[in-house]
Amino acid sequence: MKIKLYQLRNFIYLTTLTILSVLLSTGFAFAQTPLTGVIKRGDGSPVPHATVKVRGTNISTSANEKGEFRITSVPEVPFYLQVSSIGFKPQDFQILTISSTPIELVLLEASQLDQIVVTSRRRSEVLQEVPIPITVIGGQAAENAGAFNVNRLKELVPSVQLYASNARNTTLNIRGLGSTFGLTNDGIDPGVGFYVDGVYHARPAATSTDFIDIEQIEVIRGPQGTLFGKNTTAGAFNITTRKPSQVPSGKVELNFGNYNFIQAKATVTGGVAKNLAAKISVSGTQRDGTIWNVLEERKYSGQNNLGAKGQLLFTPNEKLELLLSGDVSIQHPAGYPLVVAGVTTTERSAYRQYNEIVAGTTGLGYKLPKIDPFSREIYTNTPWRHNQSIGGISLNADYKIGSGKLTSTTAWRFWNWDPTNDRDFTEFAALTKSQGNTRHDQYSQEFRYAGDITEKLSGVFGVFFLGQNLKGLDQAEEVGKDQWRFLKTSATATGFTSALLDGYGKKTNSTIKSLSAAVFAQVDYEVLKNLHVLPGLRFTYDKKDVEYNSTVYGGGVPANAAEAKIQTDVYANQQFSFDTDNQNLSGNLTVSYRPSPKLNAFATYSTAYKPVGVNVGGLPIKTDGTADLELARIKPEYVQHYELGVKTQPLKGTILNITAFDTHIKDYQTQVQSPQLNVNRGYLANAEKVRVKGLEIDGSYQLERFLTLNAAVAYLDGKYVKFTNAPLPLEETGHVETVNGVPNTQVAFKDASGGRLPGISKWNVSGGAELSTAGKIIEKEGRFFIGTDITYRSEYSSNATPSRVLNIKGYSLLNGRIGFRSEKFSIFAWARNIGDTHYFEQLQAAAGNSGLYAGVLGDPRTYGATLRLAF
Repeated sequence: MKIKLYQLRNFIYLTTLTILSVLLSTGFAFAQTPLTGVIKRGDGSPVPHATVKVRGTNISTSANEKGEFRITSVPEVPFYLQVSSIGFKPQDFQILTISSTPIELVLLEASQLDQIVVTSRRRSEVLQEVPIPITVIGGQAAENAGAFNVNRLKELVPSVQLYASNARNTTLNIRGLGSTFGLTNDGIDPGVGFYVDGVYHARPAATSTDFIDIEQIEVIRGPQGTLFGKNTTAGAFNITTRKPSQVPSGKVELNFGNYNFIQAKATVTGGVAKNLAAKISVSGTQRDGTIWNVLEERKYSGQNNLGAKGQLLFTPNEKLELLLSGDVSIQHPAGYPLVVAGVTTTERSAYRQYNEIVAGTTGLGYKLPKIDPFSREIYTNTPWRHNQSIGGISLNADYKIGSGKLTSTTAWRFWNWDPTNDRDFTEFAALTKSQGNTRHDQYSQEFRYAGDITEKLSGVFGVFFLGQNLKGLDQAEEVGKDQWRFLKTSATATGFTSALLDGYGKKTNSTIKSLSAAVFAQVDYEVLKNLHVLPGLRFTYDKKDVEYNSTVYGGGVPANAAEAKIQTDVYANQQFSFDTDNQNLSGNLTVSYRPSPKLNAFATYSTAYKPVGVNVGGLPIKTDGTADLELARIKPEYVQHYELGVKTQPLKGTILNITAFDTHIKDYQTQVQSPQLNVNRGYLANAEKVRVKGLEIDGSYQLERFLTLNAAVAYLDGKYVKFTNAPLPLEETGHVETVNGVPNTQVAFKDASGGRLPGISKWNVSGGAELSTAGKIIEKEGRFFIGTDITYRSEYSSNATPSRVLNIKGYSLLNGRIGFRSEKFSIFAWARNIGDTHYFEQLQAAAGNSGLYAGVLGDPRTYGATLRLAF
């Protein structure tokens, strides 16, 4: 679906104007007495040019240089004033009477970082008082940094790792843990919870959708199973969007950049009836590809996204709030190909080395692939496609009970995935097709109470249900006429024709029906003054019903048993079905000491688990030619976690937080690669023991409204403590040893104990600075600003088994922005990857392990401009 620029622009503008015409029609009865007042800071000094609006109407005014304002026509009391100004937190003030004496309204400065409010413990709390390591990114801050989806947040939060070769193959980890690195297997549960407005999103593809009207993003580190509905063995993303408002308002944002980048967003909100407010947000993103396919003469790795979200907020009384939300995102990008990154020598015989297979005297007669990854050119002959649609609907009900709140969240979500990949990464016909078509539906229900029980005791108590139906729909793997040469061995050297494998493939249909149910609770008890003990407990039940059916098709008709074996060595029929269930009791204990508002020291011990994993990407073939059914399911993953932390405010406007942690995992669930084509996308396995330990330091400083500084450093050390049956890395394929007294026996596995985990850089650093000063553009009061962000990641492994060649070199990225912003109008220029750094995000061996490996490229330098209007 190709959306042209004018279509996208007209769609957003027409939607905005139509809804505004409805929202602005709301009327009120008005009083005749004018309302006067003054807007002040906490120290009593005036706030000039603040915007003052009567909530629920289109009546507004601006304060003068002295912070004074006057409204001549106001509604009958009681009503609310909404007051906002750049650099201050927007606030509502209830007006009960109108007199001739000016009222004084005090705004809190946004620079008061210690007052950031989070909901990570399922209720509103001040960030620095929460005994959990959390990074908070405001929606405006994320937009200013160009982080319009989760993938770009990793540049702002060093402890986050997100790697994606496409939306489906997304690894979202915190502290190096959570999901398998590399190609994704649908049969594993993510260990990082991903929540939007309280709704759990089960598929990692949700991270690829564009943010729409985000209020705040909380990145919570460490297991949190006693606070959130689904298991969170490594942490959680808790994303909240802005709720509808009775006050008619709207905003439009337009972004333009190189590579024909255009992004447009629009949001309108307002009251549509008494106690009923609505909001509609739409977004569209387009960008040309950054990779050129020489054979097809077309660009790849572009963007073409459309998204929309609608909400209705019903507040019939002060105790009850109902929020109905629906969203959809459609992505039809020019696919995301991998580029040829290099060729290494394996331990196979000379005639089985990649260069000899392709261009040697006994080879296919092709020219060797061009190895210049940062030329951003590919020569593949199968078009790349990565279309997806994702969305859902939810109903959230909040009911105040005493000093707490009872919440019910009901949701249904779907995900459709329609890809095509060229898995030999070249112009010849070897691994010609890989299509993992998938449909996912999830249904979730959570009941939760959070609040104060007594003066010294508060807590969270919840029940959670999640049902999922994940279907693989005619998923295809296919080889072509050139694949025969990659299989040539002494056993198949004669009587082997290319027609035997041309068009030979397999189609797979699979189903995973799963049910997860949990009861969880955590309390916070002040046992002594300033000393809090926080125990938590969780009971989880998981059940999975699995059906897998893979059937071969095509190719030539085998003339004899030897030729038949050649085909079955490539792809073979596989069928299995089973059901499995397991139960788990886990929990945590935290001790927190808060002697003053400027110090919060805490220690945590917690346990967590991930349920049984199932392999629905194909099973490895044993030496007797049968599938290894023992790998159809893998063991649950068990986590023990220790953490020490301190949150401090050493100086005014300064925050400094330090956290040390040590995580031990038994039966770590990992995705591994194999030379066997039948498991082209890899398969799941257990590593016996894994350990990740580290230290995180983050701090920020704000000097009034003029200077903002932030920095964060994460040191991570992740290792396999014990992984005795790891597949060989690419360069060791063909390795022989003496086994049971038999010399020159080829082996397929090795002991990787002591090796580093994939995707984890030892050093991860991010920092940013912004300088601003008061100014005016077109009679608009605001602030001129210049800001920059920098991130650095040291080298990391890009293969489940440590490899000498599949490692990503360390890299730094510098981003910047300069412009002007006010309450109603902002315009600025921006640039990302200013130094045009060449870097990979992933490297992976081509299927078959013949020596070729390919990579996922990071974005080149991009630049552009942003315009925002609010009304």
